Amino acid sequence: MNTRRILKNKVFLYLTEFFAGMSVMAVELGASRLLAPYFSSSQIVWTIIIGTIMIAMALGNIYGGKSADKNPNPDKLYRRIMLSSVWIALIPVIGKYIILGISALLIFTISTNFLIVAAFAACMIIFVYPLFLLGTVTPSLAKYTVESLEDSGKTVGTLGAFNTIGSIIGTFLPTFVTIPAVGTAVTFLIFSGVLLVLSLIYFLSEKSNTLRCFAAVVLFVFAGLLGSSDSFAFWEKDLAYEGESIYNYLQVKEDDHRVVLSTNVLFGVQSVYMKDEGLTGMYYDYAMLAPLMVDQSKNIDVLVLGMGTGTYATQCEKYFENVVCEGVEIDPSIVDLSRQYFNLSDDIPVTTYDGRAFLNGIEKKYDVIMVDAYQDITIPFQMSSVEFFQLVSDHLNENGVMVVNMNMTGEGDGNINQYLSDTISSVFSTVYTVDVKNNTNIELLATNNTQVLDKLYTNAIIGDDSEFNTFILSAADNLVLYVGGDYILTDDKAPVELLGMQVIDNLIAKEIAYYKNIYKNQGIDGLLNYL
Repeated sequence: MNTRRILKNKVFLYLTEFFAGMSVMAVELGASRLLAPYFSSSQIVWTIIIGTIMIAMALGNIYGGKSADKNPNPDKLYRRIMLSSVWIALIPVIGKYIILGISALLIFTISTNFLIVAAFAACMIIFVYPLFLLGTVTPSLAKYTVESLEDSGKTVGTLGAFNTIGSIIGTFLPTFVTIPAVGTAVTFLIFSGVLLVLSLIYFLSEKSNTLRCFAAVVLFVFAGLLGSSDSFAFWEKDLAYEGESIYNYLQVKEDDHRVVLSTNVLFGVQSVYMKDEGLTGMYYDYAMLAPLMVDQSKNIDVLVLGMGTGTYATQCEKYFENVVCEGVEIDPSIVDLSRQYFNLSDDIPVTTYDGRAFLNGIEKKYDVIMVDAYQDITIPFQMSSVEFFQLVSDHLNENGVMVVNMNMTGEGDGNINQYLSDTISSVFSTVYTVDVKNNTNIELLATNNTQVLDKLYTNAIIGDDSEFNTFILSAADNLVLYVGGDYILTDDKAPVELLGMQVIDNLIAKEIAYYKNIYKNQGIDGLLNYL
């Protein structure tokens, strides 16, 4: 075996194992953040990421072991580490274009399971190769470090310990430090830089492969200059804000009429602030039916679970004199944006916590609880079950109302909205739904007050805002009594990810049907001419 002087001390080999393990986990977490703005951060996407990376690591382990036995030259290992570092550095430069290219191709060629296929294809192209290379590290190092059978167990165990410790640090550091502080792109650069330095130390200590080292440094600098300056939504111009938090990709758009928050570059609006102080034209307006369904003789306490930037609370305080709002929002960065861009009053308290955990920790009861925690195409299962809605019911005053925004259209028997509605109907005696005009959203209002409609119409006319009163009466007239069924979600069984994926397939089928027809009849040339 060709033994380099730097490897005579096993410390460098252990450090190689440590930084390799750290980088693998950092890339895995970076992968989730790279994909989330396009495919969401659902359990389905996480499963694909983890599965793909495990495939890459397993293949790397097999190849690394065979390669080390056949030709135990450590130069090959550190060349692979160098190559993986350059590839990882280039991910922020080209990754988003690959994701969108795959999505554009598949959207015309498949009709079901788009999310699974697109996310899997993106992971295979972007992440498998560099992680395959890093998968060769452990078996190769075992070959170089084990000197005799007498200490082989101790040596391999030490390598495993260094890899595990590195993996632990590589798990926590991106999530809590680098991604919130400097973003996903720079996080990829940081950990690719660590691998690059490791390989440079190896080769330069022996004054070998200097041309290869120079080329790798040039590519890394190139990736750093281009990758850290581009946007996830690179086609958007003049964004008021774009950034990342521990939980989300965040994007704020602003025009003369409104300010909008999105947490996904391809799907929907999470919050909106109307500069002209009128109705939003969105589901927040319909949710204002809820305060009119309760007793008006006292202050109405409203709790918003999934506060976002406070659109619902702002609208309620605008139109109702006797409403007192507070909110729960898990992402503190969104709370900061709500004060900076969305004019959320400092008088409205916001607790940065998980909505269900918040209810578990308090005894206070409310007149209205708004559940608006279903984000993009991601529905947290713990806030969709019988147990959760029972917890909400327990925190409502007598004849209180829960209002839920269901933000995904459902078709066919057993769709996501039917599951949510049936689950809620198993807890509340009276459930109404109303379709949001010109939108896929449905507002659901649930209470144990069987006379809630009489209360609503009694309180419907407030003040002298004719636009608001006309809208409220129209929305009330369109309420439909929901009769519950047997599609029940529980803490033990809530397949919300698969149900959400069905919605995505339906949305794509509807939106792309026209373009598919052009492609079918006129081919790619006809489609390009139309676009």
